[in-house]
Amino acid sequence: MRTRPFASILTIFAILLAVVPQAVAKKREKPGPNPNTAQVIFSRNDRWIGETLATMTLSEKVGQMIVASIDGQYRSNTDKEFLLMSRLSREGRIGGVMFLKGDVFGAGMLANRFQSESRVPLLVSADMERGLAMRLDGATEFSPAMAIAATGDPVLARSMAEVIAREARAVGIQHNYAPTVDLNINPANPVINTRSFGDRIPLAIEMSTAVIDGLQSNGVAATAKHFPGHGDVTVDSHKSLPVLEGDRKRLEEYELKPFRAAIGHGVASVMVGHLAVPKLTGSLEPASLSKTIVTDLLRNELGFRGIIITDALNMKALGSMGSPEEIAVKAVQAGNDILLFPPDPEAAHDAVAAAVESGLIPASRIDDSVRRILQLKLWLGLNRNRMTDLTRLQDHVGQPEAMRIAGKIAENAVTLIRDRDHALPFRTPMNGPVLNIILQDKPGEETALDFADKLGKTYAVIHLRLSPSSRENAFREAARMAAGASAVILTTDIQAVASMGSSKLSDAQTSFVRALPSAVTPGTPLVLVSFGTPYLLDEFPEIGTALCAYSGSDRAENAVVRVLNGEIAPTGTLPVSLKLGQP
Repeated sequence: MRTRPFASILTIFAILLAVVPQAVAKKREKPGPNPNTAQVIFSRNDRWIGETLATMTLSEKVGQMIVASIDGQYRSNTDKEFLLMSRLSREGRIGGVMFLKGDVFGAGMLANRFQSESRVPLLVSADMERGLAMRLDGATEFSPAMAIAATGDPVLARSMAEVIAREARAVGIQHNYAPTVDLNINPANPVINTRSFGDRIPLAIEMSTAVIDGLQSNGVAATAKHFPGHGDVTVDSHKSLPVLEGDRKRLEEYELKPFRAAIGHGVASVMVGHLAVPKLTGSLEPASLSKTIVTDLLRNELGFRGIIITDALNMKALGSMGSPEEIAVKAVQAGNDILLFPPDPEAAHDAVAAAVESGLIPASRIDDSVRRILQLKLWLGLNRNRMTDLTRLQDHVGQPEAMRIAGKIAENAVTLIRDRDHALPFRTPMNGPVLNIILQDKPGEETALDFADKLGKTYAVIHLRLSPSSRENAFREAARMAAGASAVILTTDIQAVASMGSSKLSDAQTSFVRALPSAVTPGTPLVLVSFGTPYLLDEFPEIGTALCAYSGSDRAENAVVRVLNGEIAPTGTLPVSLKLGQP
């Protein structure tokens, strides 16, 4: 009887000797490669890929490289655009669809319809930098990238991307043309600006990789754009051809770093911008049409294995590069896999197919791109199920948790640029009205009224609007009202300091703002709030207190009201460099 405890101890010891080494061995095992990265996605040689490629005609192969656009709104079965997209899908002349404006249910209906028409699954996409709501009503709207960076919180950035991915897949979208990894070093950049994570390399990399992770871990392909960097230009490529003046050394030290990081992190696609880089190419040829940029630099030197996409081919930056058909051929010759938004997708398809038949483009060049596109579609699971269940749409889109994340980002992004006058938070009660002066850069627009209404829940608010077309008596009346106000709040939602002569305050507006501190009664709180670009705040050093929310969304406005009331502190950190800096 006395030997049993000893025998039990021996048994336990023997078991430990057997189990512990196995546990240690397992602990030492390295985790396998992340399946949601380009390095894995584009190394697969699945049977479906080979069989699909082998059965395709040249027309169908070229079609895989064309992504056509349509509004995400169902109108009728006789709608001209609907009929065109249905036919192109059925004939295999497109490989993907990009949704523009619409609503979540309409887009979902269209996605299912076009998928059912196409022999090969379609890649459905949208530009969702600020969430699916940027394109489709009914989804969650988020703040722009610069606001995300201002929070300094990559966990929030990833959480946002996860929401975007879930909502997108619920609608039938699998490809997001985001994040923007351009470093916005130029305050006068008219097209990137708050779409960028800022001008600081480590912060931009941290935020963009978090977004890539959030998207691709939830079944949506991310896109790093606009290669090789669109942040240091002063021209909008939607209107004309920007020129990036940096040489190779400068690009290596700055613009290319976020792209290298995104590629190393496994981003599935890279979008090439319509901008000239003459010190790399020796000409004013747009990067998107340059073999030197697309193939030599991006594909070969940087070793990118994923999908290379042109920026939208309807943009005016390409206006002098030939006909739309010639531009489509040049884009393929440069090395792009996907031609995005050609003005006439059928004409682009036919031009590329004819170039292959004539020997201008090798057939192997088309096969290489199509294989990559099929590898992406395989990873997305489109070979197994291309349809989306619209009966569950309300369970995945616009959910309370998504709204909470969007609200937290908006609150955490609000940045106190300066408060020399110690005007914040407001001291209540106010003895008189609060004056909200809305500064807008375009006449005739009725913006920012919602903010005045939100203020009105706490204060007696008077609002007035000053635009470039305002007359002298309007400025005199505004100064008179400011002199009798208990507080004055200047608000603007200007997204860029300058844009080809537009998006710019008039001389009269500028003079009024600079003279305003002398018009108000001493001790009266005077605050300048930007619901757009922070660079505008640098233009008015006379205003001692300035806030930036980076966005004019409903949640951003609520956050600013809460800051003014002292309910929350402005904890955002400025992600770009201003002349006046941040305290």
